[in-house]
Amino acid sequence: MLTVRIIPCLDVRDGKVVKGVRFQNLRGAGDPAELAFEYERQGADELAMLDVSATPEGRKTAVQTVRSIRRVLALPMLVGGGVREADDAAALLDAGADKVSTNTAAVERPDLIDELAERFGSQCTVLAIDAGEFEGGFEVITQSGTHRTGYDAVVWAREGVQRGAGEILLTSWDRDGTRTGYHLELIRRVADAVTVPIIASGGADSAQHMAEAVQAGATGLLAASIFHDADLTVADLKRDLRSLGVEVRP
Repeated sequence: MLTVRIIPCLDVRDGKVVKGVRFQNLRGAGDPAELAFEYERQGADELAMLDVSATPEGRKTAVQTVRSIRRVLALPMLVGGGVREADDAAALLDAGADKVSTNTAAVERPDLIDELAERFGSQCTVLAIDAGEFEGGFEVITQSGTHRTGYDAVVWAREGVQRGAGEILLTSWDRDGTRTGYHLELIRRVADAVTVPIIASGGADSAQHMAEAVQAGATGLLAASIFHDADLTVADLKRDLRSLGVEVRP
């Protein structure tokens, strides 16, 4: 049983942290390096930074932002957004990322997962899946929630792991930014289908929500709004998770 990780997430647009609901109506949430430093101080286990603009200019901004965060951060850092080829991942890893995730580009060209795993190792290769619930199933959504692909999220997760992804960042589009709890059935279905660690994303508002996600099969717990709005610190959540019987890192 892997020890549960608490992972604050920085959604970055043009070098600034933003937050929205279901990837829309983004609002400013602060400076990436300052927030990263604060979350490490609170006891975070990892940090995620996702470039939500992912334009060519955004890619340059993302590299610069990763460097600025790495200067103040000792924690492992997952970076994603706009990774369309192995060289994009290499630039982010060189700037200070420890792991790189790919989402839309992997759906459009699945061989990208193989290339990343072969060049950098599965431990550096994270498949990010944004999934929406439709007619009782879960469909992969790309392009920041604007495009339905028709692909079953569970089938895609299984294929991604077979191609070399060493971890899955699983986001419920329906729950993103809503603070109504993780989508437990989505987590269960994917966890039952793969053997790699799953980072649950979308909807966290309490330690109870996080404990439920762990029971469903997640070992990484990503959250943004709960931290950006300063309602709870990482230390608060770890304390509460321990009281619920969840094993977390010191």
